[in-house]
Order: sequence, then C-alpha cells, then structure tokens
Amino acid sequence: MNRRTLGKGGPQVSALGLGCMGMSEFYGQGNENESIAVIHRALDLGMNFLDTADMYGMGANEELVGRAIKGRRDEVVLATKFGILREGAGRTVENSPEYIRAACDASLRRLGVDRIDLYYMHRRNPDVPLAESVGAMAELVQQGKVAHLGLSEVSARTLREAASVHPIAALQSEYSLFTRGLEEEILPAARELGIALVAYSPISRGLLSAAMPSADELPADDFRRNMPRNTGENAAHNRALADEVRKIADAAGVTAAQISLAWLLAQGQDVVPIPGTKRLKYLEENAAAADVALTSEQLDALVAAVPADAVRGNRYPSMSEIER
Repeated sequence: MNRRTLGKGGPQVSALGLGCMGMSEFYGQGNENESIAVIHRALDLGMNFLDTADMYGMGANEELVGRAIKGRRDEVVLATKFGILREGAGRTVENSPEYIRAACDASLRRLGVDRIDLYYMHRRNPDVPLAESVGAMAELVQQGKVAHLGLSEVSARTLREAASVHPIAALQSEYSLFTRGLEEEILPAARELGIALVAYSPISRGLLSAAMPSADELPADDFRRNMPRNTGENAAHNRALADEVRKIADAAGVTAAQISLAWLLAQGQDVVPIPGTKRLKYLEENAAAADVALTSEQLDALVAAVPADAVRGNRYPSMSEIER
C-alpha cells in the first residue's frame, strides 16, 4: 500500500490505517482471536498504521494490540492516546504533566513496547495550560519514550499554540463525507503548519456503508444506538443521503464504504483515514479502497450528493469534550 508522511519529517504510514477501538468495546461484542487475525491481515496488506488509546476497553485494547504486534513490531507505526479518564458512566479530561507521564508509562507496559511512535492528547482540558501539557509530551520525546506528538479534536487556535511548543506530526479528528466542519478553519491551519490529518470515523460509523443496520437493530451495547445522527427523523434523512452515495458507488463499480474512503484519500496526501473494523471481510473491503482512483466528475458528484451542511444531528450525544 502507498505511504503518506505524518507531518514534517514524521513517520511513513500506509495511506489507510486501522482503527482498533471497536475490537474491545463500543460496537458490540468482540472476539480477540478474530481481532488479532484482522491486525495480522492488515499488516500483511501493508497497512502499517495502528490506532488505539488507553481508554478503549479501559486499557484492554492496548493490551490486545500489544499481543497482536508481538514479533512484528518493526512492521508497525503505533499510535495511542491519553487524556480521557472514565469513572463509571462519566468521563473527565486530564492533561496535567504528572498524569501524562504516568499514562505514557502505563501505555508502554500494556502495549509491550519501549517506544510509542505517535502519542496523542486525546482531548484537551482548557484548565491546564497547553504549554505545560505539550511540554510534558515533549519531555517524553526527549526521553525516547515517544517518537512523535499528536492532538485530537482541537481547534485551529490550539493547534497553532501546541505547534509553537513542539512539532506536531498529526491531528486526529473526525472527517468524512458526513463530517466536514473542519474544512473551514482546522484543516487549513493544519496544512499551514505542516501537520497531517488522521481521519477517524471515515465511514461515519457505518452510515456510509451498506452494512449499517437501523439503530434499534444494533446490539444493546453498541454506542451508535444513541447517536443523534442515527435516531428519529435524523436517521431517515441521513440514510437518504447515504443512498445517494451508494448510487454513485454502484455506478463506479465499488462499494459505498470504498468510495467514501477514496473521496477522503483524494482530499490530499496529508489526509490518512483510519477506518476501524473487527471483521476480516470489512478490512479487505476497506483496504481495496486505496486502489480506487476517482475522477473529478465522481468527486464533484459526491460533494453534490452530500453538501457540507446536509447531514442532520450532532456527532455525539454530548459535544462538551469537543473544542470546536
């Protein structure tokens, strides 16, 4: 698979990465053996960019990824995150330097590695001075525990401030045909600073795939049941938009998921989608999108089918943790 560079002098990663979150929770019951097989197959296909976080499965996802890459560490660009603390059903955001140092050491232990290739601040707590948080992250780089730094879901202003403290290789934010708000200020700022955009939920949590059932058909432990875009009148409206994308995909001889990923890849060499899956068949489908070359007419048709403000409903039930 072709490679793209994260930031200025950052790591070379596959054009498509693999989001591992759903292997441990959020999308219904997982199977560890199948998940490890998915990771191994991704590496076999040249997808070397693996994404996890310490809050996924309360650390269990990092442990799973660590077991999967044992013996294949040199094939992997490994990304994980700190900053979201889960307390029962609630969450807090922790960015203190003391916590960052402890969180990094804990992630290294769970992953079974001596260095994290890309370490993200998962969310920002504005009560902690950004210079202190990014400064602590920079110390991890100096100590050799982390190779490159990233931020997730921050504003253009925060991105610029962080980059003034230490080089930032990547910004991870939600980006898809269904989520385009960052095109106004955030993506231009990232490009101005030479920071790559790692696009999570590039198929809009399944809404842009043929496999997405209705909310009430999802397992009880699938968090998409309560997503505003999947419920009430929003669901019918957004499914109609997805149907238009599928028509364009059918005409192109690809799946809706593939054309959605191909659209993102066409947005620039600095955009790296990380579709998540725990199923081999969807991994294979997603990986094939890296070879889909869309014409300018097809790209225009997709944007016409889903204008930037056409999708209804917030991305999360609560947007309180999202800076922008």
